Amino acid sequence: MDVGGYLVELYGRLPDLVLQAVGGLDDEDLAAAPGEGANTIAWLVWHLTRVQDHHVSELIGEPQQYLTGAWYERFGRGPDPQDHGYGHTASDVLSVRGTGADLIAYYDTVHGRTIDYLGRLSPGDLDAIVDEAWDPPVTLGVRLASLASDCLQHAGQAAYVRGLLAG
Repeated sequence: MDVGGYLVELYGRLPDLVLQAVGGLDDEDLAAAPGEGANTIAWLVWHLTRVQDHHVSELIGEPQQYLTGAWYERFGRGPDPQDHGYGHTASDVLSVRGTGADLIAYYDTVHGRTIDYLGRLSPGDLDAIVDEAWDPPVTLGVRLASLASDCLQHAGQAAYVRGLLAG
């Protein structure tokens, strides 16, 4: 399998996980925290999508879908390109609103661009330095591995919270 095909396979697992976590839930369930200070399903899916949108936009040198598609309005947020969930307080988590349809549509939009980008990568591309702010500097391969890990973890957390709501 080539590198692009491998990455498409890896990231291609996320849409079903997002749909399983969000599908069929009403706005109240999406915004319900399983405990004080805990993340909601809406926030978890919003966050994993925001991080993917933010990172891939930087990698391809294009504006974030969050801004160009005015998705921030649907989630009750402002048009801040750095608003992706890192450093959010419990009240920030609870302020993220959106319907299941909006969460899925935003994810699908971001995912489509991600898959298009990943499918064009070659093995040599993964060694490119994409962030010199770290020691050692971050390569594209490391960034993509970190992004996949983060997205998969948050999708799993959203599924767990859904299970708690049903329990």
